[in-house]
Amino acid sequence: MELREALSQIAEIRARVAAAERFDGYRAAPVAVTGLLAVLVAVVQPLLVPDPVVDLTGYLALWLGTAAVAAAVAGSGIWLRHRRNTRPLAKQVTWLAVGQFAPCLIAGGLVTLVIARRAPDYAALLPGLWQVLFSLGVFASWRLMPRAVLAVGVFYLLAGAVNLARGPDAAFAPWAMGVPFGLGQLLTATVLYWNLERDPHAPA
Repeated sequence: MELREALSQIAEIRARVAAAERFDGYRAAPVAVTGLLAVLVAVVQPLLVPDPVVDLTGYLALWLGTAAVAAAVAGSGIWLRHRRNTRPLAKQVTWLAVGQFAPCLIAGGLVTLVIARRAPDYAALLPGLWQVLFSLGVFASWRLMPRAVLAVGVFYLLAGAVNLARGPDAAFAPWAMGVPFGLGQLLTATVLYWNLERDPHAPA
């Protein structure tokens, strides 16, 4: 019984130490690529989905596909760094960071599914809701990242609020997604580079 309690306490201590560490799995280049991808998709949206109100399926496929590609780009960068990282708590910190951000993505997927299937008349709320939920993921994980990431979370939250306030007429405009996610990810990449990669002593 004492051994089990001791092991439990050790695990708890390791979790607390991991939470106090800085997560360096997010890197500027992959994050910047996701921002440029959002801008590119905003440019081509009028060509691929000229009337999102009529073609909601096409609009969702375009932006959800973009989100999937962006997640794959960012995730591959995390995975590659995770494999090369030799720090004792690297694995635990990585899982902690992923666990902190994942709920906002799951919530976004569920909200999208429910609105698309059961309440398509409210689909114009989705761009703003996506940005608000994304901001919550940023806020949830900022303790493992440079403090300046808080500004990114505030940016996404305000962008989502503005999109929700603009109403359905502007919600499906290409730049309702392109500007928040394009600028937001490029801002994130700048913060990561300035705080992690610019430092010559930072891990490669």
